Amino acid sequence: MLVDSHCHLDFPDFAEERAAIVARALAAGIGRMVTISTCVKRFQQIVEIAESFDEVYCSVGTHPHNAAEELDVTVEQLVGLSAHPKVVAIGEAGLDYFYDHAPRDAQVQGFRTHIAAARQTGLPLVIHSRDADSDMADILEDETGKGAFPFILHCFSSGRRLAEVGVALGGYVSFSGILTFKNSAELRAIAADVPHDRLLVETDAPYLAPIPFRGKRNEPAYVAHTAKVLAETVGISETEIAAVTTDNFFRLFRKMPRPSAPGT
Repeated sequence: MLVDSHCHLDFPDFAEERAAIVARALAAGIGRMVTISTCVKRFQQIVEIAESFDEVYCSVGTHPHNAAEELDVTVEQLVGLSAHPKVVAIGEAGLDYFYDHAPRDAQVQGFRTHIAAARQTGLPLVIHSRDADSDMADILEDETGKGAFPFILHCFSSGRRLAEVGVALGGYVSFSGILTFKNSAELRAIAADVPHDRLLVETDAPYLAPIPFRGKRNEPAYVAHTAKVLAETVGISETEIAAVTTDNFFRLFRKMPRPSAPGT
């Protein structure tokens, strides 16, 4: 079994065939999917999708692009919403200095709010970080000093230092279809050095489809292609990478019940 630790099934790209997309994922051996929140105001729609499929769970949080719009979201609100049985993570939250759709101080404020919620609930924080390596590393070190919290550096495409800081602080590193791209040799070199017990795979669907689907709409079934390249990168078999990343997933997303048998 493989797990897609990060997708966006609530996005309009999937609206007309969501059930078929989930069915294709299951047929491809993807036993669990986490549909990730980007806006707390849309939480009800996200949780309804998770409730519609036994294999789909969700998170609650505000993407850094939306940070300025949701500065009124409180730790208490995140904690309260996360009590829903289908919510297994906080986020995604973090820093995006590539697009800068929200002021950086708003991104930082929102990020620290989500960290506090992750620390309080024990649920993993799904971290978005783009072109913000130095500030991200500094905040993670500062906040861990106040009290540890579980987290995942999702869709990792940053530099080696951030990966090393994340792992040193107890975090996990998740790789998306970017890992399969021909120009991602440096990223594969970083992935090769991440401890096996900290590796995860994801799609970030509908974005970043792996080769051979690059340029097309991504979907959870395609996580198998990223897992194949990750296996080659770290020097183990596809069967082993499936076992490793799935074990890591359930260790991190500990609120999610593990299937009692393959395919369940």
